[in-house]
Amino acid sequence: MSEHRIEVAGVEVATQHYIGGRRVGSASTFEVRSPLDWDWKLADVARGDASTARDAVTAAEEAFPAWAALSAKERAEHLHRLADVIDANVERVAQVETVDMAMRLQSLRERLVHRGAENFRNYADLAAGYEERVWSSKGTENRVIRMPAGPAVIITPWNAPWMLSTWKMAPALAAGNPVVLKPAEWSPLSASILADLADEAGMPPGVLNVVQGIGEEVGAALVADPRVRRISFTGSPEAARHIGRAAAENIVPFTAELGGKGPLLVFEDADLDAAAKKAAWQYDDSGQVCLAGTRLLVQDSIREAFLERFHAYVDTHVLGDSRADDTTITPMIHPDHLARVDGFVQRARDNGDRVVRGGRVRPDGGLFYEPTLVEPASNDSEIVQREVFGPVLTFQTFADEDEGVRLANSTDYGLSGIVYTGSRERAERVGRAVRAGTVWVNTFLVRDLTAPFGGCRISGIGREGGHFALEFHADLKTLQILDGSTG
Repeated sequence: MSEHRIEVAGVEVATQHYIGGRRVGSASTFEVRSPLDWDWKLADVARGDASTARDAVTAAEEAFPAWAALSAKERAEHLHRLADVIDANVERVAQVETVDMAMRLQSLRERLVHRGAENFRNYADLAAGYEERVWSSKGTENRVIRMPAGPAVIITPWNAPWMLSTWKMAPALAAGNPVVLKPAEWSPLSASILADLADEAGMPPGVLNVVQGIGEEVGAALVADPRVRRISFTGSPEAARHIGRAAAENIVPFTAELGGKGPLLVFEDADLDAAAKKAAWQYDDSGQVCLAGTRLLVQDSIREAFLERFHAYVDTHVLGDSRADDTTITPMIHPDHLARVDGFVQRARDNGDRVVRGGRVRPDGGLFYEPTLVEPASNDSEIVQREVFGPVLTFQTFADEDEGVRLANSTDYGLSGIVYTGSRERAERVGRAVRAGTVWVNTFLVRDLTAPFGGCRISGIGREGGHFALEFHADLKTLQILDGSTG
């Protein structure tokens, strides 16, 4: 095995960048450790810098003319081959992702790795099936044409890295834009495997590039490069502000998904058992899910009945190794993030909020935080108003529909919402009234890849998903030809 390839969970993983169809090193490295056992160092990974960023954008820029010149159907053939290679390597990706980020192995095997293949197929087919809008106006024939925009920088977070990387890269590639992917430094290894799979699938050099490193170093250099024509980011509002300034400097469109503080409203006419079970499921992946309904808002009249069922379902959770089939709550990603989550809860205690259950790091070791429920003293409490991104939910009650909606819309976020009710009329009213990019009624996390996805307010700008993502990655042209002027 090459000195630049190591074995992780029985799988060979490259530790260098992937630029222009080949592996490229850096003068320095950074450590990657497993959340399953923080003493387990998985790899020393190449640490990119401004020079690495320039090289990656150059590779994408050089690949752009030939990739853009292909028809959408020809690009679709490349992406379908990549999807086939992914489906043939599910176990390889799943084994690495589960030790790198601590997502449940069973979920990766059964759903999430295949979702990566589905992303590439879905966007390939959408792009290939695009029909130009054609109409007559004022003596001219008009057409709306999608033009590839140019190199795209994709920056992904440490949670669900495989799924989010493929979700963001697929529309860019399908639209004709070569990509430079910068994965999060806490969980970069599945992105390296994706580069190998792209190589195996015969992706042209420079069309798909992967650069590893620290955000403030290589990430900042990537988004500041004036040759970059699209930026897609998922992460924190703080980081997005820096990226937005760089994008504005170069007049580059960017989309940002920045987390949430989703309400989960339960009305007295809801199926209480279903609502309580779904509420307890918000602890999945240790609450490290941007779409989670972390604010439980329950109508006064069903407070005790809901809590009884909720606690019973939470009691069935098993905190354990991500590779074990019976595990339902996994370790957190990093000691720093564990401390951050605990800090939120301890400040809540100090400020008079009541910790109903949990509220501490599990005492027998590991990066586990107990499933926690906090009843805030005020809706203005930090624990209500700021994203914790851990297994911490808040519990509040409301008297009627108007108060429930007011509480649901009382934070600066607006990514998602969940509503449980037995009334179709209320489902429509409340579903429309909750200010969020996605609202589910009597269900959660059911995703249609053609639907728009994104947030309101500080949860982000722009929309991904379906034709919305393809339009973002294209420059639109209106072609007008005078009627009768051509033979």
